[in-house]
Amino acid sequence: LDGSSLSEQMVPYAAEIAQRFGSQVVLLQVLQIPSSLAAASAQGAENVIEEELRRLSFEAHQYLEGIATQLKDKGLSVEVVVVEGTPGDAIVEYSNTSAIKLIVVATHGRRNIGRLVFGSVADHVMRHTTIPVLSMKPVEVKE
Repeated sequence: LDGSSLSEQMVPYAAEIAQRFGSQVVLLQVLQIPSSLAAASAQGAENVIEEELRRLSFEAHQYLEGIATQLKDKGLSVEVVVVEGTPGDAIVEYSNTSAIKLIVVATHGRRNIGRLVFGSVADHVMRHTTIPVLSMKPVEVKE
């Protein structure tokens, strides 16, 4: 989940599948280090980066816990996970090293070729994992 309404639209599908199969739902958010922080690191401001990553991690956990509470209220087992990295790579790596049976990811569905059909993250995940992937274009909601 990246915090967008598009990604949140996938949660009910994941919940329905988990409920039918008695599976756990893992809510995963990937923290990508902003380029401004990477530049600060190159200039020796590691403590600034660590503090910002702690803040981002805290916010991500709070966000995911809010969604997890809603799912737990429906009787589902839910785990919240926040990792650092590039979204596509981090999703694949986490899924491959955990007992993940299905990856649910939203697509943006903008064009009709390759990664532009699915969005670069969804396309990367589909190309780099052997785990089944449920991917669909959610309804765009004006925010």
